Amino acid sequence: MNNIELVEKLQSKKQLLFSEIGKVIIGQQDIIDHLFISLLCRGHVLLEGVPGLAKTLLIKTLSDALELKFNRIQFTPDLMPSDITGTEIIEEDQSTGKRIFRFFEGPIFANIVLADEINRTPPKTQAALLEAMQEHKVTTGGKTYTLDEPFFVLATQNPIEQEGTYPLPEAQLDRFMFNLLIKYPSPTEEAEIVKATTGGIIKELNRAISHEELASFQNLIREVPVADNVIEFAVKTVGNTRPGENAPSLTNELLDWGAGPRASAYLILGAKAKALLDSRTTPDIDDVKSMIKPVLRHRIIPNFNAEADGISRDMILEQLMELS
Repeated sequence: MNNIELVEKLQSKKQLLFSEIGKVIIGQQDIIDHLFISLLCRGHVLLEGVPGLAKTLLIKTLSDALELKFNRIQFTPDLMPSDITGTEIIEEDQSTGKRIFRFFEGPIFANIVLADEINRTPPKTQAALLEAMQEHKVTTGGKTYTLDEPFFVLATQNPIEQEGTYPLPEAQLDRFMFNLLIKYPSPTEEAEIVKATTGGIIKELNRAISHEELASFQNLIREVPVADNVIEFAVKTVGNTRPGENAPSLTNELLDWGAGPRASAYLILGAKAKALLDSRTTPDIDDVKSMIKPVLRHRIIPNFNAEADGISRDMILEQLMELS
């Protein structure tokens, strides 16, 4: 199958996938779009939203529609790294009588992993995800185990209840391609949600995309050509978030730290995926602009002046977009 046929197939499979998800999830189309884009780009997502907005249900529905193995990890203050990656147990070999170590896989060994309320566990346990997210591998007991593909981590945070939480370190945040903010549904959508959740009908989902098709779509994203001016725009936008002598005055006034090169790469990858999903064969600057907030909002650190004036990260990014 050539790339043109793959693009056409991606279009039809996208519609089928969104139709299956729509059987269970009402609204949240922008969030679903970005989740699918991150999956195509082999990225991970950090979701923020108040309780009750179906974050867990959305991810479970996505895994069901793709027939991928799904595991949910509830992060708590007493969670240990081995509770995530797995642990070695001493067993006795019945034939020889010798005791040997046997590795039991943890919940990280899945295709889609939901790290629920990830900021409720200390940094030591949060760090257990780092190697898995970056290398798609787990090392324990001196041995390295490769995770099955695709591998997708989706973490959630509650933005309103911060007591007893541990903010994610910047190195951990940088591993997430997107930081998505789930908003309240509209009154019409909420009415539909109430009807669906208080009724007795359970809808079954059909697989929309096979493992092989998903892998071919992920490879296709990497082959999408990008014009130099689009890459230059992405690099300039990310560079404008870094305080220094050559930075815009806005950056020096409102930011302590900016984004690294990984942000530029994610801007282009996201723009590639969005272009293909919109039936275009190459991304433009508007595609990059549509990725700026989800890619950069968790990679910039506002200073005291911004926080004191109530200037949000999204507001800073909107102003920086106008300068690029």
